[in-house]
Amino acid sequence: MALRLYDTLTRAIRDFEPLTPGVVSLYVCGPTVQSAPHIGHVRSAVAFDVVRRWLTASGYDVQHVRNVTDIDDKIIVNAATQDVPWWALATTVTRQFDAAYSALNCLPPTGEPRATGHVPEMIALIQRLIDSGHAYAAGGDVYFDVRSHPAYGELSGQQPDAMQQPEDLGHKRDALDFALWKGAKPGEPAWETPWGPGRPGWHIECSAMATKYLGPRFDIHGGGLDLVFPHHENEQAQSTAAGDGFANFWLHHGLLNTGGAKMSKSLGNSLFVPDILAANRPAAVRYYLTAPHYRSESEWSDAGIAEADAAYSRIEGFLQRATERYGEPGDDATVPAEFAAAMDDDIGVPAAIGVLHDTVRAGNSALADGDDAAVRESGAAVAAMTRVLGLWPGDFAATREQGGLRRVVDELVPALLEARQSARERKDFSEGDRIRDSLAAAGVVVEDTPDGPRWRVQEPGS
Repeated sequence: MALRLYDTLTRAIRDFEPLTPGVVSLYVCGPTVQSAPHIGHVRSAVAFDVVRRWLTASGYDVQHVRNVTDIDDKIIVNAATQDVPWWALATTVTRQFDAAYSALNCLPPTGEPRATGHVPEMIALIQRLIDSGHAYAAGGDVYFDVRSHPAYGELSGQQPDAMQQPEDLGHKRDALDFALWKGAKPGEPAWETPWGPGRPGWHIECSAMATKYLGPRFDIHGGGLDLVFPHHENEQAQSTAAGDGFANFWLHHGLLNTGGAKMSKSLGNSLFVPDILAANRPAAVRYYLTAPHYRSESEWSDAGIAEADAAYSRIEGFLQRATERYGEPGDDATVPAEFAAAMDDDIGVPAAIGVLHDTVRAGNSALADGDDAAVRESGAAVAAMTRVLGLWPGDFAATREQGGLRRVVDELVPALLEARQSARERKDFSEGDRIRDSLAAAGVVVEDTPDGPRWRVQEPGS
């Protein structure tokens, strides 16, 4: 069965054939680095990580580009609120996103361009639009002329005349026109252009970066369902108006909700990734985010993450028992045909995970029956499937060991400090010193203060 993907533009599942044989060009809208990542952000990263992994497993060389929007109104506002430079906030938050992606076993993209590093490309694209009559400069800004592009609205399925229009036109000729370039404001970052100093609009950034790295026409553009309009509609319009073929497929993932509403910082219902990972192991969170179909909406809940942890533990437990008996499966096994058929059907992860659990059950039965050949076969198949889904336990081993070790330290050190304090109170100072010396030898530094002992783990080399 050939790979088939749902294309938002045509509203149909289509056969996928890359524009260049053997190579897939994939552009995914990355984060606007205004504040810490919430679990909805990494839902996007995990969804397209699975897409990428399946394309790779299918034999393609995947060129995966995911941008970072590091200049934006919200970044400027949040930086001012925190009294830090906008670029410093963007750098800090970018690192937080990188840590979240890594913790959830998302492969790093082939390229990760930042908006601020591609302003010349944006200026060149805007000039092409002005020269072709699809954009105009006004009052220091530059706007895309929506009425000049009859195909506007095709991606989101809207008619321009039916779209809600703002009452204040500002410098626009038409209420539907959108900013390609924003004129400079006091205290804000600015770049020089033929139209005066300013900074890029959000939509132009992705068009410029996608085509710089993947060419004027590429295979797949991905992002969340909330980006279809206006962001992706505007990208599609400005790119095709400039003469670029742009994306051959548009893939959009469903949103992750909490309490029945889209997760959003503005709504105050965000669940931030560090908090989620402090309460749940990364492999279980990855399973939770992977299991639904990428186009479906899903709901975050404590019950759901508990079920995900239990389901993942069954996979993990079988692999551990099989490995103890026969050694770790190699990485050269192929996935079962039923799994491949599910993944080829618009990345049908729910059905694929069903095949995975069926194979685990068969493997457990084979273990009970002492059927060595069947155990080896099931173990190899489960390993192959978990690697495609980014759920291979070995990828999480270091994190699991570090987390487990930290929990042990957090329990043992306070207990030993209590024992030391008891020894000191009964004037058994030699025992108290022995405990302190033992902790020091293990790399735990103890500092006695008027409020009681404080401790920390000494960094290597310090």
